[in-house]
Amino acid sequence: MTLLTAMFFYLFSGVAIGAALMVISSRNPVHSVLFLILAFFNAAGLFMIAGAEFLALILIVVYVGAVAVLFLFVVMMLDVDFVELRQGFLQYLPVGSVVGLVLIGELLIVLGASIISPETAGTALQPIPDPAIRSNTAALGDVLYTHYIFYFQLAGLVLLVAMIGAIVLTLHHRPKVQRQNISDQVARTKETSIEVKQVESGRGI
Repeated sequence: MTLLTAMFFYLFSGVAIGAALMVISSRNPVHSVLFLILAFFNAAGLFMIAGAEFLALILIVVYVGAVAVLFLFVVMMLDVDFVELRQGFLQYLPVGSVVGLVLIGELLIVLGASIISPETAGTALQPIPDPAIRSNTAALGDVLYTHYIFYFQLAGLVLLVAMIGAIVLTLHHRPKVQRQNISDQVARTKETSIEVKQVESGRGI
């Protein structure tokens, strides 16, 4: 690692850690989303330094361009009372603590396995072609669409189900809310849309 690469590594790492801390400590949810976008950009910079440009671009395009911006617009457009949401925080603390302990245990198991037997991680790897001939993005595409095509299709199916669920929740009709019905408007006739009133002379309706 050269001096310039090390400088960029520590720069991106420091900004990413600081932005991540601000995400969980900021009181304003809009500021939290903006700090999250900053953390994503710096993580993408770390991936570029490591030579994984595909992961860097996916992180920017998918997470920054879609997920984080979606969070930002949802937080800004929906008038959510966050003070009311924080009132029931303590009742979810035991469940959150259990989930956190499980995640910490899994991370420790993975870290311990990589330290005890570092050769285990390379047993399931596919052969990587010469980077001078092909980029790692092309190599990843070959592996993804050949050896793991069924898992890739399964992940797409899960995303499709999630998209359909989001559309169904959006189309949920609330009572006492006027909505436009295109079929009823197109099927209107003179008899159904016009009502003739016989008004006596000198009187209103």
